[in-house]
Amino acid sequence: MAESLSGLRALVTGGGAGIGRAIANCLQREGASVMVVDVDAATNPDVVADVSTTAGVDALFRSVRSGLGGLDLLVNNVGVSGPTAAVENMDPDEFDRCVQICLGSAFRCTRAAVPLLRASTCDQRSIINISSTAGLFGYPLRSPYVAAKWGVIGLTKTWAMELGPEGIRVNAICPGSVSGPRMDGVIEREATATGVPAGEIRAAYEDHVSMRSFIDATDIGEAIVFLASPAARFVNGQALAVDGHTETLSTR
Repeated sequence: MAESLSGLRALVTGGGAGIGRAIANCLQREGASVMVVDVDAATNPDVVADVSTTAGVDALFRSVRSGLGGLDLLVNNVGVSGPTAAVENMDPDEFDRCVQICLGSAFRCTRAAVPLLRASTCDQRSIINISSTAGLFGYPLRSPYVAAKWGVIGLTKTWAMELGPEGIRVNAICPGSVSGPRMDGVIEREATATGVPAGEIRAAYEDHVSMRSFIDATDIGEAIVFLASPAARFVNGQALAVDGHTETLSTR
């Protein structure tokens, strides 16, 4: 699909590192003009903003208008792993904060992006939300993350119905266990919460994937390229798992 996205104006939230950076790199390789926003200035994003807040999103979209001149693709990638604890031990404030970041940011950014997408004359207008296999399964000890990621899929299907008649597609990607520091942290926190050695937990995650392997962030970027391209022009309202086929997220 070389240069299949030439000229496409794209915004990637949480694009400074990890999955977000891989998404931005893949889109740029295919010819898209990409603006990256991240809350962490150390990742050298194009815009520093907290998109879990309305003020942060308002400031971001002023930059989108001036820097990109409009928008054809929004990738709602911002997310955090959230706390790891049994429901009775979960801090309500930490629960709320995880949902605000993972789910609230997708709502706020989409709310701001839709007028720009409507104004675009591009044939490939779309929104791609990053959910998780945790949006498809129960996930012990991860209540807020699961709540947010299931919510992302619900919003994806709802927005696909709202915007589909205007030719704006909305889909979700559900990554599995992605190699890198974030998943390392998830495993370490689960080890602390359960008393099970981290190596055993990592092995369990691998064993519960049919292909017996973690995936790379670039695998998500390649899936984004497909969903944003003309090849996916009738793919709408879908939650695409890129995970080697997760069988369960319970490691116990």
